[in-house]
Amino acid sequence: MSPRPRETSDSEILAAVARVMQRCSPLDLTLADVAKEAGVVPATLIQRFGTKRELLLANCKSWTAEVAGQFASVRKKHGSPLKALIEFFAGSSAFLATPESVAYFLAYFQIDLTDPEFHAVLLAQFVIVHAEAKKLLDNAIAVSELEPCDTGALARLIQQVNGGCMLDWAVYRKGPLDVWVRRSLNALLRPYRLSSNSKVKRIRPRLPPRGMDGKDISRSRPTIGSGLRSSYQKGM
Repeated sequence: MSPRPRETSDSEILAAVARVMQRCSPLDLTLADVAKEAGVVPATLIQRFGTKRELLLANCKSWTAEVAGQFASVRKKHGSPLKALIEFFAGSSAFLATPESVAYFLAYFQIDLTDPEFHAVLLAQFVIVHAEAKKLLDNAIAVSELEPCDTGALARLIQQVNGGCMLDWAVYRKGPLDVWVRRSLNALLRPYRLSSNSKVKRIRPRLPPRGMDGKDISRSRPTIGSGLRSSYQKGM
């Protein structure tokens, strides 16, 4: 007899965790909050994940496991490597819909930095994002969207600008975050875009000289060499 299928999957529960994290600090978040959001009882969370710490760690691991797939999705959706790159970071900002959610994010980030097990997962996230971003930059060079450059260093700079952009937006609070991310990354990439640095200068063709009657007189004009030869021959 096959086991009874779970009505609520682990992925659905972890998605509920992410939503609750947007409106609760690590101290305020409870298993009851997550259970209510996911439509299950707290005992289900304890049975599957154990403690609140283990639930948060599972959520962190889940996002890390999905990063490569998210990059593949934007590459498939957008023909331009640079467009795909920008849209990945813009789309990743969706979970920070309000300045308050940024504050909560920073609170969870403290756990990521201070708990060794969380930090190992966070580091893996950063490494994967950097590697995938570098691939898209390499692709952009291959299709002549981007000038040849150190794509590893540029990918790192993109990560740094993206992180700073979130804080900048939370302070200024003007417009949606994804707009800020797109604007900041476009500004960063603009000097590297091949289209902005390889403008071909159009040279107007030189028209042949014409006389008063409009006729081409270029062939009737003696060159310097022919004049010298004529003078030399006369002297002979």
